Amino acid sequence: MTAPRIGLYSGTFDPITLGHVNVLERAARLFDVLYLAVATAHHKTTLFSLDERMALARASLPTQQIHIIPFDGLVVDCCREVGAQTIVRGVRNGSDMDYESQMAQMNRKLDAHIDTLFMLPDPSVQCISSTLVREISRLGGDISHLVPAPVASALQALHARKP
Repeated sequence: MTAPRIGLYSGTFDPITLGHVNVLERAARLFDVLYLAVATAHHKTTLFSLDERMALARASLPTQQIHIIPFDGLVVDCCREVGAQTIVRGVRNGSDMDYESQMAQMNRKLDAHIDTLFMLPDPSVQCISSTLVREISRLGGDISHLVPAPVASALQALHARKP
């Protein structure tokens, strides 16, 4: 009997976008189990709390095959904890590739048994980033075609509360 193929896609997901969802849905077809590891993100201020980001991810993902977990620390440690052999990374452009390849090489040095799989989002969602979504939303722009409906509602509610 072969071991299950387990992948892990990590990030802050502040908020989760249709680009993230696209990569997750496609990656889910490649693995028996796929984890979405939502980072606590101590290194930056997030718009949504960890619990909110996890809830938005749960509301945005249609498949039960994707398990949403929090993580803090090194992604390779999180992989070891859940038994993941592969880190999934979405790459939108050359800048992402430069950064992600450096991270993949370092993760490989930290644990040679964990590989990184780079996935390009579909062209229709390739330009979407959480940073741009937050800015467009903050300025009152329509982000309904950039994020899942639960995220669009949460952003609208968040901005309605702020003066």
